[in-house]
Amino acid sequence: MKLKLSFIALLFSFYALAQNYQLSSETEVSVITIGPGNSLNDAFGHNAFRVRDIKNGIDVVYGYGEYDFDAPNFYLKFARGKLNYLISRHPFSDFYNHYERHNRTIKEQVLNLSSEEKQNLFKFLETNYLPDNRRYLYDFFYDNCATRIRDVSENVTKNDFIYNLPKDFETKTFRGLIHEHVSLNSWGSFGIDIALGSVIDKDATNNEYMFLPKYIHTFFENAKFNDSQNLVKRSSLIYERKDEKTSTNFIFSPLVIMSLLAILILFITYKDFKNKTRTKLLDILLFGFTGIIGILLLLLWFATDHSATAHNYNVLWAVPFNLIVLAQIVKKQFKNWFKGYLKFLVIMLCLLTLHWIIGVQIFAIGIIPLLIALMVRYLFLIKSFNAQ
Repeated sequence: MKLKLSFIALLFSFYALAQNYQLSSETEVSVITIGPGNSLNDAFGHNAFRVRDIKNGIDVVYGYGEYDFDAPNFYLKFARGKLNYLISRHPFSDFYNHYERHNRTIKEQVLNLSSEEKQNLFKFLETNYLPDNRRYLYDFFYDNCATRIRDVSENVTKNDFIYNLPKDFETKTFRGLIHEHVSLNSWGSFGIDIALGSVIDKDATNNEYMFLPKYIHTFFENAKFNDSQNLVKRSSLIYERKDEKTSTNFIFSPLVIMSLLAILILFITYKDFKNKTRTKLLDILLFGFTGIIGILLLLLWFATDHSATAHNYNVLWAVPFNLIVLAQIVKKQFKNWFKGYLKFLVIMLCLLTLHWIIGVQIFAIGIIPLLIALMVRYLFLIKSFNAQ
């Protein structure tokens, strides 16, 4: 217990020292941009601040967006969008070695700040790193590792930054920006396009582009402040990703798997049509699966704080009510109201198609075969009802 108290006292002594520590005139403050990695978690890159004072032996990196695995009910809070993330601080050598080992590009932009602004930024970061201040409510689009770099830079310098558009700039939606980092026919993109709603299908403003680390680098490179000063004094490539052999297994991609599943559904439906029968197990699985997915989407929409899961029109094919009508599926004879419900499902699929065409929401390309199979199956069930 005494050892623990001594450690805490030492920790706070260090923070107190940092708050009053005077950086030398040789200090450089820079923004570090880390390129994408190979996993979905690393696909969007990372940003961090680097404070380097050679004269006083300081070279540390501060980054936002670190998981707080010690948080109680971690996974439940993560799912509900209520998980607090952390600001991290690491020696630059450890930071560099980590990303070099994982073969991720490291770029640096030294900011054109005054001595006072550098001091203020250092003090802000150290204050933010205090145990009582480290945690913050993360938002993937509006408060992440990249947006914090932009916001802290603007707030600490107390200047209006002018972000000049780069050459060949093209306006995109949030979903379009995500697809720059994850392939359309990947399981990562498939999950994202099902879980996130139409709110990410609006055009991102120039400022909102900077939820992605690479656009922090791009916009900072062209930014000015104090009317005419360049925000970035010097840019450099610290480490360049080495080419790796990456295999994209098309056979196990969402489009192929969903196509095989759709073919199976269509084949069984064709056999049922020819034999004037109905495979109840298939209908139980389809209605149960789509109903469960629909319930999960509604929970993400209404029962979480995730800003990007609202207004999700994937519920037009993953209809939550399908779970309720399962009792009808197992019966030999359908009730009269169930015919109307089947027609309702067909209309929902038509509405989904309309939403897609006019751009209200863009859906995962992998679900196209499944949507076709569902439409055919619903029409078959309507025909079966009429034949009763």
